[in-house]
Amino acid sequence: MSIMIDKSKCIGCGKCCMVCPGSLTKKDGDNKAFIKYPKDCWGCTSCIKECPMHAISFYLGADIGGMGSKVHTEENGDILKWVIEKYDGTVSEIDIDRKESNKY
Repeated sequence: MSIMIDKSKCIGCGKCCMVCPGSLTKKDGDNKAFIKYPKDCWGCTSCIKECPMHAISFYLGADIGGMGSKVHTEENGDILKWVIEKYDGTVSEIDIDRKESNKY
């Protein structure tokens, strides 16, 4: 499991670096995030949820049924949207109302 970072979207805020439990995300000389050891990524998705620019995606490999799809999150108020970009170019979205999920 691993993440993918789109440096063209990265603004260098460093939030991903602060939340990575394995200290795997770092900043390069241009202040852009990168993952130092992709194979060591635990797949916790903390960095994906923290990235305000949607620059980080989680790679869903064939070993977990993703066949090369990628997933990232987007926030809109209380709604956390999980966006799945499938290998065939189609996109699926799952909306989670955080206000509703906190009731349980």
